[in-house]
Amino acid sequence: MAGSGAAAPPLLSAAAAGSLAVCAVQLGLAWALGRRLGGRCAPADRWVLGWLCYDVLVHCTLEGPFVYLSLIGTVAESDNIFASLWKEYGRADARWLYSDPTIVSLEILTVVLDGLLALILIYAIIKDKYYRHFIQITLCVCELYGGWMTFCPDWLIGSPNLNTSNWLYLWVYLVFFNGIWVVLPGLLLWQSWLGLKQMHHEKSNTRKKIR
Repeated sequence: MAGSGAAAPPLLSAAAAGSLAVCAVQLGLAWALGRRLGGRCAPADRWVLGWLCYDVLVHCTLEGPFVYLSLIGTVAESDNIFASLWKEYGRADARWLYSDPTIVSLEILTVVLDGLLALILIYAIIKDKYYRHFIQITLCVCELYGGWMTFCPDWLIGSPNLNTSNWLYLWVYLVFFNGIWVVLPGLLLWQSWLGLKQMHHEKSNTRKKIR
């Protein structure tokens, strides 16, 4: 009987498992914080708060360090825990390793503007402020624009920087982790549409009663 060959490579490398664990911890913290902050809010808004807390955590604790590393050098040249997380993601999209100007420009906008808008929206939901849907729509449009501009320039030149040869890189890193910033902003836009529609109907009914 022939001797056994080399052991099959693991489905997840240590770096990949560590990166996914960090994301899971962030998600758990965001969910707990959203539940705590939204104790008096409607159930749907507690879900929204959970997402917004996750959004802020990602912008501040992952994308913020990426911007810093990209402004002082590149992720590929850096050697710290944040760089290791982005080096893992860079296996799927090499632009994140070498301070691609489009990516860095978008991330500066995302960290500063989207992070601030998300914090304002959290406050607006908790305090039931009149400007809640204006902020929510603005944030969602910014995030959808960011997603489009992250990938469209690369698609137009044949996606030379994207690695889709591995199921983890394609379906988890590229599709899932970017897709949630398309699906959830889309759902929040729909929520704002329904909310504004309801407010318009209520205002119209009040006017009819006065007449």
